[in-house]
Amino acid sequence: MNAIIYNTKQTLLLAQNLLSTSIRWASKKTGGSTRNAKGSGIKKHRGWKKQDGSWVESGSILVLQRHLRFHPGLNVGMGRNGTLYARIPGRVMVTCEKPDLDWEHTWVQRCYSGRENTTFYKKYFNVMPNKQHQNFVLKDQV
Repeated sequence: MNAIIYNTKQTLLLAQNLLSTSIRWASKKTGGSTRNAKGSGIKKHRGWKKQDGSWVESGSILVLQRHLRFHPGLNVGMGRNGTLYARIPGRVMVTCEKPDLDWEHTWVQRCYSGRENTTFYKKYFNVMPNKQHQNFVLKDQV
């Protein structure tokens, strides 16, 4: 009987020691390594960068996008990652138009597959240049 009580007492002490030891979970260590850093990372802040009516220079980024939400219009180019940029200096003009899409383009296939026969409207970014002067001087008459 004495041996059973002694064994039970030892078992309880052993269990208490096991519970008091620290347990490591999957979390960031206190220092040194940055392998399992916490957080969701830096946000990308995609969307409109220049508003309707604002002045832009050549090469200015107008829109950052992951999917084809906005389309390039007059004097606007589209980068490989979907970025819309101004090709010439001028004023930004945003219009809502019915798109005439190139269905062979990979971006169009990825974003609009299955919508070939439906009518929809998309936002187009255009850059309008300043009006040129009309003051010309006649130098020589033929």
